[in-house]
Amino acid sequence: MSLGIAFKGPEGIVLAADSRVTLTAQLQQPNQPPIILPSTFDNAVKLLSVKGQKYVGAVTYGAGAIGQAEPRTAHSYIPEFEQELGNANPDANRLSVEDFSSRLSHFFLKKWQDQKMPSKGQDMAFLVGGYDKGAPYGRVFEFFIPSLPTPVEKNSGIGEFGLVWGGQREYADRLIQGFDDRLPELAKGFLNLDDQKRDEFRLRLKAQLQPPVPFAFLPLQDCVDFSIFLIRTTITMQHWLVGLRGVGGAIDVAVITRTDGFVEIQKKKIKGEEIW
Repeated sequence: MSLGIAFKGPEGIVLAADSRVTLTAQLQQPNQPPIILPSTFDNAVKLLSVKGQKYVGAVTYGAGAIGQAEPRTAHSYIPEFEQELGNANPDANRLSVEDFSSRLSHFFLKKWQDQKMPSKGQDMAFLVGGYDKGAPYGRVFEFFIPSLPTPVEKNSGIGEFGLVWGGQREYADRLIQGFDDRLPELAKGFLNLDDQKRDEFRLRLKAQLQPPVPFAFLPLQDCVDFSIFLIRTTITMQHWLVGLRGVGGAIDVAVITRTDGFVEIQKKKIKGEEIW
């Protein structure tokens, strides 16, 4: 499941994600219900950059792979996406963030369909951040493969800054907005609210409980620190939980600025044993 974050700050975009991928298997025993066995691997790459597109990047969460018999991660497909962009743009033209998001979505939707993946179930989600040429502030888009492939811009209004996050988000929800996002729906059922009252309740909760973090004034370093804090807190909290511990491993972080483009701040490396 994991936790992915895209933070639009006034000085740049922060992209951050953990490294855990979770696979589940069923153990069937005679005359007993199946037992679900989760297995976790902590070296997945969910922070994505593309050669020739210096001013944009992405993080992915949700479904960890495409393909049934031969599953492949989103990261493993990036060289093919780079080749596709190279063929379409032989002069390595800089794409807008929206155009890049649309092309990335189209690419992965086709891979999903080619592999005959289910049309319903867990999506492979993407958060794309970057800078358009000459723009003073970055842009963030979100899309879901296969259910919602059209990229939607987040925090797009004048002076709108803040985070977009997804995956196992319940603890990040509580820290960022002051409540678990499942609360309004629970209240709807318990208090017999209609949809309008549920939505009004959600707005009231945000107005009363959201911490007063001045997103529009945070320096880029604070945006990096806050993103890491949310993922690290989720990882730490899951140490004590009975249930799916879907967030773990190293935290990969990159920033994108209008001057320097995509820069890795911290990223795990492949290594061997330490030899003394």
